[in-house]
Amino acid sequence: MEKDETSLAALPADASCDPAGAAAALIEDVRRGLVRDPAAARAAAVRLVTLLTLSGVAEGTRGGLAPWQKRRVDRYLRRSLHRPLRIEELAEQAALSISHFARAFKDSFGTTPHGYIIRLRLEQAQRLMLTTRDPLSQIALACGLASQSHLSKLFRRWLGETPSAWRRRNQTGAVTPPLPSPRSPS
Repeated sequence: MEKDETSLAALPADASCDPAGAAAALIEDVRRGLVRDPAAARAAAVRLVTLLTLSGVAEGTRGGLAPWQKRRVDRYLRRSLHRPLRIEELAEQAALSISHFARAFKDSFGTTPHGYIIRLRLEQAQRLMLTTRDPLSQIALACGLASQSHLSKLFRRWLGETPSAWRRRNQTGAVTPPLPSPRSPS
């Protein structure tokens, strides 16, 4: 293999802007070259492999948690929502320093660890509001929040309405008590 075949200059000019388009163009070059010029097809195939390798490296250097770390942290969070959580615990689950973990978490989940925990707690509160008749104060504590007012404040901030209004609006027939049977006249 010649050195210039794998150089960046041999890649299409739009490869950095549109890797998918560049890959499609290179695949077409390989297809056409197979019939007309096998050497040109081979060169296009080498450029395609180089493009795909470089785009994979560029995505990998972006940062973030490895898939196993992401799954492990997410599972740990979901199991531990009922209690206070510290970032040190989460970093330990991923075997990273606290600062590296915080940056990698935000790259992987699109939000800070705190924001993600709040979202999970509010989702859990919504599930409990729909599936139980527990008072909001008990639901707040079950979700790891300090109080009903804490739940209400976060709920309003994130969802735009109070928990009780949301619960009334979204409650299904499965949660409401059965209607009493009509009394027969005595």
